Amino acid sequence: MTSKLNVARVRGVLLDIEGTTTPISFVHDVLFSYARTNLSNYLVEHSDAIETRDDLSKLSAEHAADVAAGLDPPALSIESVGAELESLAAYINWLMDRDRKSPALKLLQGKIWQQGYLSGRLTAEVFNDVAPALKRWRSAGLTINIFSSGSVLAQKLLFAHTGAGDLTHLIDSYFDTSSGPKAEVDSYRRISASLNLPPQSVVFISDVAAELQAADAAGLQTLLCLRPGNAQQPAQQPGGERFQTVETFEIIP
Repeated sequence: MTSKLNVARVRGVLLDIEGTTTPISFVHDVLFSYARTNLSNYLVEHSDAIETRDDLSKLSAEHAADVAAGLDPPALSIESVGAELESLAAYINWLMDRDRKSPALKLLQGKIWQQGYLSGRLTAEVFNDVAPALKRWRSAGLTINIFSSGSVLAQKLLFAHTGAGDLTHLIDSYFDTSSGPKAEVDSYRRISASLNLPPQSVVFISDVAAELQAADAAGLQTLLCLRPGNAQQPAQQPGGERFQTVETFEIIP
């Protein structure tokens, strides 16, 4: 039996980004590529900044944990500042190869993308139905919120620089992995509490079944988003029910 969205109870919408509001191809082929291409120059230009040093310090600690875990990351060098930055860039690329949901990595990526957006070299892609849906939900009095593994900075930049214009005035809150991993139940409990809404009054829309399972266990309503280019997901929920699927936001009141 399919678990149907109870529209009458919905007071808030919580949206994933990659594969939900934004094509996976844009994230992987454009954003990640831009971060890789501009990483070394960014580190050299900003290596003296306190924020950058803090990010790199956290990444160095993560590297030590990877070494201890026997994951064989690229070695870090302290022979010179240049060698240190070069080895850190190699490690950061290694993390991106593995799509690591590292908070420090996500912060650094966001800062690199910020330069791209502000220079006009990057324009975010969202599906055509996203802007109309955000406006429709806003007019209906719903709160609109984002939960992504990308940093809050990266989320705000994306929605501020879309081909459909600046959409940030339509979004109330942004959540990243500082609220917890996206596949953990407590993350969604924290978010619904932060929104001051009962979990069952929030609908979470994502393209990843594991995230929906966690949100469902926290009491949120869920929709599995099927977009072009998304990986096929198991639609089976614990208990035998299936996630309701949507291919466009147009059918969501």
